[in-house]
Amino acid sequence: MSLVTSIRDLVQRGSVAVHRVVGDVGDERWLTRATLGAQDLAARADSSWADPRSLPVLEQFPERLRCLRSATDIETVDRSSGQTTLLLPLPSDTGVAGVVEVRTSAPLDEAVRRLLGGVLRIYRNVEGLLDYSERDTLTGLLNRKSFDETFYKASAAAAPLPAGTQANDRRQAAPAGFWLGVVDIDHFKQVNDRFGHLIGDEVLLLLSRIMRSCFRFYDQLYRFGGEEFVVLLRCTGEEDAQAALERFREAVRGYAFPQVDRITVSVGFTNVRHGDTPSAAVERADRSVYWAKNHGRDQVRCHAALVRDGLLEDEHKAGDIDLF
Repeated sequence: MSLVTSIRDLVQRGSVAVHRVVGDVGDERWLTRATLGAQDLAARADSSWADPRSLPVLEQFPERLRCLRSATDIETVDRSSGQTTLLLPLPSDTGVAGVVEVRTSAPLDEAVRRLLGGVLRIYRNVEGLLDYSERDTLTGLLNRKSFDETFYKASAAAAPLPAGTQANDRRQAAPAGFWLGVVDIDHFKQVNDRFGHLIGDEVLLLLSRIMRSCFRFYDQLYRFGGEEFVVLLRCTGEEDAQAALERFREAVRGYAFPQVDRITVSVGFTNVRHGDTPSAAVERADRSVYWAKNHGRDQVRCHAALVRDGLLEDEHKAGDIDLF
């Protein structure tokens, strides 16, 4: 948002947009991170939880794609209107992550273009600093510090339940929404004791890579510390959330870790309720993880399902109060 506002101030009466590439290899899409028209008072953006199928594929905008792949500025002029479009590659630590699109009534002079280049370099440095502060240094996943803000957005977006809805009716009352999963590596202390902490760190790093390959680009992946990981995902219902976490569990179980060979994970998950707090949701998921670890490990358990089956006591009323 700050980037498009700064660039529009530089070019004056122009429009600016930032488009990033998201999605899996072979099915990449354009996600508009911010767009600001010449007369707009505030920038707009695609939702970070947008359905990938609703986003345009890269080939729908060939000039953007050419800028992305060549990593060079691309300027085009509309012959009928005379409008100029300047596309600038948006660099990141892993390459070109997207493009900045600047539309003006006439071509920009060289001095302004040099200023734009300087703004983008500053932006890259600031983004790198922010990214460093919000990510786990070992795995590159988001850290605990960055969790609360995203969680509260998901909690606010979750549909409120009808008055009088009981815990056992939650699956039917709220078929779509956000889900929080807690992942814990089984017998991880034995890995460290037997193979050493360097091998233990390698297991954590490889596990984070498996997480990235199993979940969608807009699912939020965190390392909370030690062998505990958290996934914040959006699914249409409990069954879909269970299936997504099961795919991840099976992928971990089938992966041959160097020296260690095989490890397993226990996963507990819960729906994110309207007005939920991070501590309450994590506590529910944690209780499901503990149940899984005490009943054989290497499994995915849903808090609501355990409550429905009478295997866990419903503590919804107590969980609504954030004591810490």
